[in-house]
Amino acid sequence: MFNTIHHVAIIASDYKKSKHFYSELLEFPIINEVYREERKSYKCDLKVGGSQIELFSFPSPPKRPTSPEAAGLRHLCFSVENVSKAVKRLKKKGIKCEEIRVDANTGKHFTFFKDPDGLPLEIYEE
Repeated sequence: MFNTIHHVAIIASDYKKSKHFYSELLEFPIINEVYREERKSYKCDLKVGGSQIELFSFPSPPKRPTSPEAAGLRHLCFSVENVSKAVKRLKKKGIKCEEIRVDANTGKHFTFFKDPDGLPLEIYEE
C-alpha cells in the first residue's frame, strides 16, 4: 500500500537559520521555495535522497515541549555510509554530535545531533 516516505514537514522558529542549516550545512539541495503571503509563511522543499523535507516558517510557532520523548514524531533519521565520517563533516561545520553508539539489535553505528530548534536528528549507518 505505502511505498516510501514522500516528505517530512518541519516548522522553524527562525526560518533563515534553519534554511541555512539544512541547505548549507547538511547540504540538502533546494527544490523549490515560496513565500505564501496569505499565511505570512515561507515553504522550502529540500531534496533528501528520494524524499523531501518541507521547511516552513509561521508567525510565533509554539516550542517543542520536551526532547525527544514528547508525544508525536520522536526524531528524524538520515542514512549514511559511514557514521564516523559523517560526524567529522558535521563537527567541521560546528554541529555538535552525541557520542557514536552501536545498535544492540543490528550492530550498526548511529548518533544524534540537533537542528537550530532542537529537533533531534539521527544519522544511522547503512
